[in-house]
Formats: sequence, C-alpha cells, structure tokens
Amino acid sequence: MRSVRVVALIVCLFACTFTVLPSMAFDQPSVNIGFTSFLDGAPPSGPGWYFSEYIQFYTADKLVDGPPGDAGLDVWVSLNQLIYQSNQEILFGGKWGLNFILPVVSFDNNLLPDNGTGLGDLWVGPYLQWDPIMGKNGPIFMHRIELQTIFPTGKYDDDKALNPGSNFFSFNPYWAATVFLCPKLNLSWRLHYLWNGKNSDPALSPEIGDTQAGQAFHGNFAASYEVVPKMLQLGVNGYYLKQTTDSEADGNSVDGKEQVFGVGPGALMSFSKDTHLFLCAYFESGAEYRPEGERYVARLVHHF
Repeated sequence: MRSVRVVALIVCLFACTFTVLPSMAFDQPSVNIGFTSFLDGAPPSGPGWYFSEYIQFYTADKLVDGPPGDAGLDVWVSLNQLIYQSNQEILFGGKWGLNFILPVVSFDNNLLPDNGTGLGDLWVGPYLQWDPIMGKNGPIFMHRIELQTIFPTGKYDDDKALNPGSNFFSFNPYWAATVFLCPKLNLSWRLHYLWNGKNSDPALSPEIGDTQAGQAFHGNFAASYEVVPKMLQLGVNGYYLKQTTDSEADGNSVDGKEQVFGVGPGALMSFSKDTHLFLCAYFESGAEYRPEGERYVARLVHHF
C-alpha cells in the first residue's frame, strides 16, 4: 500500500470544496481550518439574514511526506455564505438557523493538470443558536451547534488530478462557542468531527474501484482584545487538524494520517453593528501527509 499512498499524495493534492486546502488522503475534502476565528459563538447582530464573503489565499512550497521537490501550490478561494438566524426557540432554548455555503476555487500548481476554476461542493448546515448568558458587565458565554453537511455538487472530472469538487458526501458537525474573560477579552473555538462517504470514481486511479477518506477532528481557536471600543479587536487565531482513522482503497486500510497546526495574528474591524471585517493570517507547522504553508483570509460579514 505504500505505492498507493504515494500516488494518493500526488493525485489528491487538491480536492477542494470550499475552505482552504486540499487534504491528500484519497480526495478527503477541504474543511474549515482558519476561515472563522473571533467571536464565533454567535452571529454578531442577532436574528435575521446575513451574507458573508470570504477571500482566502493559500501558498505552499512544501509537501510533507510526499514526493520530493517543489510543491509550488497557490490556491484562491471565494466563499459565498448565506445565513438565516431565526428568533424562534425549538429545542432546549436553542433558536433554529440555516447556513448555506457555495465556494469558487482557483489554483495554480506545478505538479499536475487541474480541472480549472469552478464551483466547489455545496454546504448546508441547520443549527441551533443559544442566546448569550449575561453577566453584570455584559455577555459571559454564547454557543451554537450545527449539523454541517457537504453535498458533492462541485466541478469534478476523474481524468483530472485537481478538482474543485470532492465527488462524495461528508458530514461535518461542530460546536462553536465564545467565553468572555472580561468585557474586553474573549476566547472562541469551533470544534468539528468529519466523516466522509465513499468516492466511487477516484481521480486518475482506474485500478481502484472506490476510496474513502479517513475520519478527522479539526478545530479553530482565537483570542482577541478590544483596543478601540466597538470598532477594533486584535488578537491571535489558529487551527489544528488531525486525521483519526485510516483512509481506505477498495476496503483496505492505507498507512499515513494527516495533521497540521497553524497560528498567526488577526484583527476584527466593526464599521457598524451590522458590518464587520475579519483579517487573519496563519503560518503552518507540524504537517504530515499534506502541504505546509501560509494562509491569509479576509471575511466581510453584513447583517440585513
């Protein structure tokens, strides 16, 4: 299976759905590592409609545990997100909401032919949002649970090594929360667990009937301090991903689980109570069976 693993490292360099970066374990989809950061425990302006536009640039010249040489990978992602947050309680005090995400992916690499710029897979996430727990000086804790699903609607061609779509279904629920240590200082996290279905048409692998990416844990974390009241927060943000089970090819386990850690500075600028801009940078280390590089994210959120 070692030779199969090496092929997978090359062929699955970028099976991007919307967020960041390819996983390399048999078309394992990209996941939210680094797209969300500060004050993640609740929508910033209460119930209603939200639109978010994310722009990310990822660059790497190192492919850890893969073939030697220059990886030369640059990825641009435009992520378009529509959220509805209701004001109706339905379960344990949680108010229902719905999240839709549609990415556009473009990449440049010097290793393999790609399928060009195109739409990634559609994300749909019903969720429950709880009202903040309030203290004497403001909110203390707020959190949300979402049952995030990834549908294989993106552009895919099994004759291309690099595809915007993954060609399989994934289930990626998460818990997001923010705790306020004091009115100006807060900590946030978003913890996911990823399960992947089978890809019955793996890219550039005619000798393999189907593949299934291993399960994985991944999470974002952030801490920020309000330096200009209601206008500017500065802090640090990061992420961690760890594959927890083996990937499979035709039902046989494949050695090698991926992981990566990223951390860097970030800022949150609020132009009004309804419009906010997040700027985040991440520098990766500790990667296994995946590229290791740098990630830059700009996210504009508007509440209607």
